[in-house]
Amino acid sequence: MDEQRSPQPWTNLGSEAGPLLPLGMQVRYDRLRNPRNGVERKALVIETGDWVNVVAITADERIVVVRQYRFGIAQISTEIPGGLVDPGEDHRVAAVRELMEETGYTSDDWHYLGAVDTNPAFLTNRCQQWLARNVVQTSPPHFEEGEDIVVAALTPAELGAEINAGAFRHSLAMLALAHVYDLKQLRGGDR
Repeated sequence: MDEQRSPQPWTNLGSEAGPLLPLGMQVRYDRLRNPRNGVERKALVIETGDWVNVVAITADERIVVVRQYRFGIAQISTEIPGGLVDPGEDHRVAAVRELMEETGYTSDDWHYLGAVDTNPAFLTNRCQQWLARNVVQTSPPHFEEGEDIVVAALTPAELGAEINAGAFRHSLAMLALAHVYDLKQLRGGDR
């Protein structure tokens, strides 16, 4: 293995538009040249807007989670609140909106945790991650037409049990939690 050599950017020889997908996702096909061997390849790229995730914690240290059916895994998934950043919308505004819409919780104590690439193999977007402390449920949730969500506020031990049972395994949500908690400790130590 050549550990001294760094990978180089691939040359884009041209792009063609693919189909427009739901949720404003646009497929694009890039024709790329591998700098190492000159081989050309057609790469799938999906252009999409950013997402937000919110680690929402109550004054008594409960973590607000949502349970919903996820089409990709055909199962109920326990996650933290989150969703799409609307075109032109500030991601903090989107985080506040998504927390309120999905859970009915609000907060005046917001902290930016950072952004991660969602799947750089073929997606262009980032997931902006936020922490909301001292959240309070101020209204019922306001679900969108395609949502069916159950809201819960779990203790750290209960959340750890959900993770250990495989009910909470959304990778971007786990990463957001890792900004706030020691996941090994949350899961009970030696896992």
